[in-house]
Amino acid sequence: MARAKAALGELAGTPCPFAAFGAAVVNHTAGPADDDGGELVCLGVNSVRRDGNPTLHGEVAAINNCTSILTSPDGPYKYNGQQALDALTQLSLYTTAEACPMCASAIAQANFAEYIFATSIPDLISWGWPQISIRSLEVFERSAGVQRRQVTRIVQGVLREETDPLFQWQFQARGECPRGCAREGKGVCGAVKEDGEHDEL
Repeated sequence: MARAKAALGELAGTPCPFAAFGAAVVNHTAGPADDDGGELVCLGVNSVRRDGNPTLHGEVAAINNCTSILTSPDGPYKYNGQQALDALTQLSLYTTAEACPMCASAIAQANFAEYIFATSIPDLISWGWPQISIRSLEVFERSAGVQRRQVTRIVQGVLREETDPLFQWQFQARGECPRGCAREGKGVCGAVKEDGEHDEL
């Protein structure tokens, strides 16, 4: 989960992006594990505003990035399409917040070994986030025949005490900014620079 959270700073360029939906895909079956508990395969963050693509939620972006990495002729894997699909079934997807129905469907189609999320959809809704109020567990339950090789193991609420603050400030004027961020003139949270100034995002 720490890698999914760290993806926000690495790919979004700030510890306090407006849409703090980050995802990491990890291989827990590859050789010796690193300090984070597995081999990091790819990352993704919500890129809807940056790229103008309404489907580029963190999980979909991560799946797209994984596919590119797994099938790149210049990359470490050099898989063909079927090999890449097979590889996904051995991987775990971590995400800072519960997947929306679109992303949950993509996760089910990918047939990941595990899907682990932190902040829940009901919590997002309670803080003002516009969400389709269908839990990812329901999407998986209704995905008849989609889980080809295995039933994806779903783990919820992991480190939510660390991810909840990432989503509590956007629609609440008095919501506390995430660590390393402070309120700016327009009411948004910006990253605090070393000199005490803020970067408004």
